[in-house]
Amino acid sequence: MKKFLNLFQNLLSLFYPRFCVACGNSLQENETHLCLNCLLHLPETNCHLFEHHSLDDIFRGRVKVENTFALLYYRKGGHVQQILHHLKYKRCKEVGKELGEYYGKKLLITGKLSNIAYIIPIPLHPKKQKIRGYNQSEWIAMGLSNATGIPYNTKLLIRNTFTETQTKKNRYNRWENVKDVFQINDKEKLANKHVIICDDVLTTGATTEAAIQKILEVKNTKVTVITLATANG
Repeated sequence: MKKFLNLFQNLLSLFYPRFCVACGNSLQENETHLCLNCLLHLPETNCHLFEHHSLDDIFRGRVKVENTFALLYYRKGGHVQQILHHLKYKRCKEVGKELGEYYGKKLLITGKLSNIAYIIPIPLHPKKQKIRGYNQSEWIAMGLSNATGIPYNTKLLIRNTFTETQTKKNRYNRWENVKDVFQINDKEKLANKHVIICDDVLTTGATTEAAIQKILEVKNTKVTVITLATANG
């Protein structure tokens, strides 16, 4: 049966070739969304290996977070930008799950994810999610959940305001654009919990900060932040 499936996949690839979402080269039989060369040479931050690192300073003086982790460094024009572009705009949501699992396994070994109740992906407004067809952060959360065993929850934090894209806004305007867009759906379920906020990329941190502030309004909550990439550092 396995031999038949491999043969079928090989035949399918002749008519519908698959390409690495980072470099664009053809994928081999045992590769999914990233070729082995790109996977081995991704610009990883390795911040989870250190007690203190540059990402600790992103939210300092703004909101209290327990830990901030990002798998990759984002650089304009680099492979990570291509990965994120495919994840968000090319319907390649599965690469978010794949990298979420990859990072979740690394984080699990550190012991820094103990006593966490939920993984909460940054929500999209329903209108934007309908247009895109999915929430890319939710797929990252799925991968993290698969690797760590921590359930992900898309109901506790919701986005009640449709906002413009953040891409070309400065730090202040980004904050003004998102400061009141989130609300908590079930405060009792969230109270006294340590949760992970999960997103695709961390730049100024404005959107993430707005979500963290809303969660911290609930009694005795703690937040750890995990993203696939960061433009900081």
